[in-house]
Amino acid sequence: MQPALEYHRLATRRQFLNAVGLNVGGLALANLLESDASAAGSDQVHPPLPGLPHFAPRAKRLIYLHTNGAPSQLDLFDYKPGLQDHFDKELPDSVRNGQRITTMTSGQSRFPVAPSKFNFRACGDSGIMMSELVPHMQSIADDITMIKSVTTDAINHDPACTFVMTGSEVPGKPSLGSWLSYGLGSESNNLPAFVVFTPTFPVDSQAQALFTRMWSSGFLPSSYDGVALRGTGDPVLYIKNPPGVTGSDRRTMLDALNKLNEQNYERFGDPETQTRIAQYEMAFRMQTSVPELTDLSSESKETLEMYGPNVEKKGTFASSAILARRLIERGVRCVQVLHRGWDQHSNLPKLIKNQCLDVDQPTTALIKDLKQRGLLDDTLVVFGGEFGRTVYSQGTLTSDNYGRDHHPRNFCMWMAGGGVSAGLTYGETDDFSYNVVESPVHLNDLNATILHCMGIDDRRLSFKFQGLEQRLTGVEAPRVVNEILA
Repeated sequence: MQPALEYHRLATRRQFLNAVGLNVGGLALANLLESDASAAGSDQVHPPLPGLPHFAPRAKRLIYLHTNGAPSQLDLFDYKPGLQDHFDKELPDSVRNGQRITTMTSGQSRFPVAPSKFNFRACGDSGIMMSELVPHMQSIADDITMIKSVTTDAINHDPACTFVMTGSEVPGKPSLGSWLSYGLGSESNNLPAFVVFTPTFPVDSQAQALFTRMWSSGFLPSSYDGVALRGTGDPVLYIKNPPGVTGSDRRTMLDALNKLNEQNYERFGDPETQTRIAQYEMAFRMQTSVPELTDLSSESKETLEMYGPNVEKKGTFASSAILARRLIERGVRCVQVLHRGWDQHSNLPKLIKNQCLDVDQPTTALIKDLKQRGLLDDTLVVFGGEFGRTVYSQGTLTSDNYGRDHHPRNFCMWMAGGGVSAGLTYGETDDFSYNVVESPVHLNDLNATILHCMGIDDRRLSFKFQGLEQRLTGVEAPRVVNEILA
């Protein structure tokens, strides 16, 4: 999609005659694009781009569970039993190898090795290693692919979170969910194509701020922004009509407003005016669809119990998890759940336990629920943070307490569902979980693999902005990680 061409394609005859205009070939191309767009499905509120998906997708929808703050791979999924022999010993220079560290630990006189205090076990037939912190996740080991060798470029939270969600450390780029809704549209006409949850987290957690850029459409049209559903009060502000205003009244008002916006568009030709009209229409539809979505009375007792005791508490991670399933059942393309509080620079054993109590059971329930309903086969689920944590302790180290600093060189993420192998461990790190020694997966590779599962060639999904064909995966061609695909 070319913004200038789109502007002229949508322009009126009067605007064309008063403006510089395009040449005859440009007009012919615009007509062809309009025909292609119509063929793609004019009855859809969120239609796909012409020609997408590029090939048959294995996954039709994405649920992204982002553990914001960076959980410790050493205490969850990257089992390193040999570290017990190195307790409180200096991290060898040959391991660190002069790599950058943050200013939060660069002033330490020592870098003492801190083994995990938690027990691990091989889970399922696949033998994927998981710690005692996630006893429920242990039961889905044979449904996931554990990637132990993810690597990123950023070492601090803000650029790292921006990178993991938008493919760039520089703010202003579209998020993954926005790219998907832009390229693939949505099967739902009554809900947004891209929905976001920012659930509650344990009160004593070390949490980072969240920025809307993590679900923003960036330079794409604003209609591709993620819509954040609130956890307190109404899920969407002003979703209910005020006293004395009926649905018919609202429809009449909206029709009148749309006429004014159409007149404004005919005068100025700003595509964002069309976005405003579409958003008003979606808001009107959501007055019915959102209350139905959030009403869990139709869920069985067994299903609610599976998600845990917090599932009916609005705004919790458990509530967000079951609503994510209900959203994709209704045709929403992408659901993003951002759970905060994983930034454990100190007191890690206590704090990470609380975090896991919040997410372990609902995450497991989501996978099992999708699988029972036949939805996991064509739904891709991603679980992970923005970087890893150091093997050396930040601050005072004791046998039962330690903290860990940021570590971009390697961390763990797992994927399940559409297009991904089940019961697979991919990649490996050294004995200190400090460097990747086998099969590195850069975040751009991961995003390219996600797009591939959704039927998208990352090189062919682009948007021209500031003279560059912008892509989620950047300028340099990434690698689709075919080894983890089913």
